[in-house]
Amino acid sequence: MVSDQTATDNGSHQTKRRVLNLGSGARPVPGAVNLDSSPAANPEVLHDLARRPWPFADDTFEEILGYDILEHLDDVVGFMEEVHRIGRPGAILRLTVPHFSSANSWRDPTHVRAFAHGTLDYFTEGHPFSFYSKVRFARLRTTLQFHPSLTSRVVQRLANRWPTAYEDRWAWVFPAWFIYYEFRVIK
Repeated sequence: MVSDQTATDNGSHQTKRRVLNLGSGARPVPGAVNLDSSPAANPEVLHDLARRPWPFADDTFEEILGYDILEHLDDVVGFMEEVHRIGRPGAILRLTVPHFSSANSWRDPTHVRAFAHGTLDYFTEGHPFSFYSKVRFARLRTTLQFHPSLTSRVVQRLANRWPTAYEDRWAWVFPAWFIYYEFRVIK
């Protein structure tokens, strides 16, 4: 595993920026610590995210990427708690997950869940069900993404302006493709 500190000439340690790419698969991020559960992906860290604790110290990373992985895990609460533990105060979490209306949510036999616009808001301050976990994140951005087309551009603008109305009434007529979440770790 790559060290999170670099030695200076006087022997002291200076912390450098750290990025963790969870579930790197065939898309490793240059300069990041790439983690995957498959040895075929040739990651720097070989680990199954369902096993906790993850092999990192508390407050290690400034940025954590999780593109197309959370839908494969049984325990969303445990995942968010581990991200919170290994993220530094103010760390940024970037995730993509399939929207519940997407055919890709159910086409892949390894998916165990799909997500709605507000699914991860349970980890934000003031949410009525925030009692599921003590960890807190500030939601910076949540965006519903659609397959590119002229109609989808219009629907995407409306769906992101009124996500609850879209999901309650129009999601099955104009299905979204995936959701992009961006959070900041609060400690």
